[in-house]
Amino acid sequence: MWESSLEFLQCPQCGSALEMDALRLDDGIKEGILDCTGCMLKFPIIEGIPIMWVDPAEYLSCRRILGKRLYRLAAAPKLKGFLKSCLSRSAKSGPDRTAHEDRWARIYQDSRHSKFYSVLKRTLDSIPSSGYALEHGCSIGIMASHLAKSRSVVFGVDRSFSALLIARRNRRRNTDYVAADSLSQVFRKRFDLVMALNMLDIVEPFDLLRHMSCQVARGSVVVSDPYDFDRAAPPRREVDAARLRAELERLGFAISEDTRKPSYIPWHLRISERLTMQYMADLVVSSN
Repeated sequence: MWESSLEFLQCPQCGSALEMDALRLDDGIKEGILDCTGCMLKFPIIEGIPIMWVDPAEYLSCRRILGKRLYRLAAAPKLKGFLKSCLSRSAKSGPDRTAHEDRWARIYQDSRHSKFYSVLKRTLDSIPSSGYALEHGCSIGIMASHLAKSRSVVFGVDRSFSALLIARRNRRRNTDYVAADSLSQVFRKRFDLVMALNMLDIVEPFDLLRHMSCQVARGSVVVSDPYDFDRAAPPRREVDAARLRAELERLGFAISEDTRKPSYIPWHLRISERLTMQYMADLVVSSN
């Protein structure tokens, strides 16, 4: 984590500013603890990635294998003690997600040359360069890394610590990654571009769209989705191409002429040597 990123972050519970307790420096802050100046919550920084969960013990409750891995990775005694306390309080909650998130991080690595990403890169290059950009569900950082070429500051947010570790390997000096729920209030500043790719069928779509609309000052919202509501526990409400565009317009955004009609962009996922999946994703670019 870069020290300059601290000015963008806030406590997701009370919205107060955070103070940095840097415990280990190595090309940025490799280990540390973020202290909330309001409600006094603490958020660990491990391998340069802040885990911005209101209760880190809850985050680790369904990732206990990851928790033990993080404990071994940590070098600073204070951070080890914090993680040990979190693990002792993290009651097992359903199946452990560590292996699942490791697997999907590898799948995205193996699928990074999908046509979907080349189409997205051309689309993003056609949008006027902005100062600050944020990608929800950034996974291994394919698009966040591309955004960093033309934006002054880029943040990527994802629940998967495994994916963010891969993303961080290729980060630039103007890029940082945060382990957090995309619907949480992690950022205190607003952005010029906010993006969420293929997330609307795995989170509450209208909640995410409203949240993204509040994170944009004057700029663009970029959204794509294959509308496959069977690939995960379904949200309470489904969205299709027409409803997606109508909701963005209701939130005060104008749909670009190039994406006013539904699109069918191939999103190719290589699951294993003998199994591939191909979605047809719809892309919408809007601005306020």
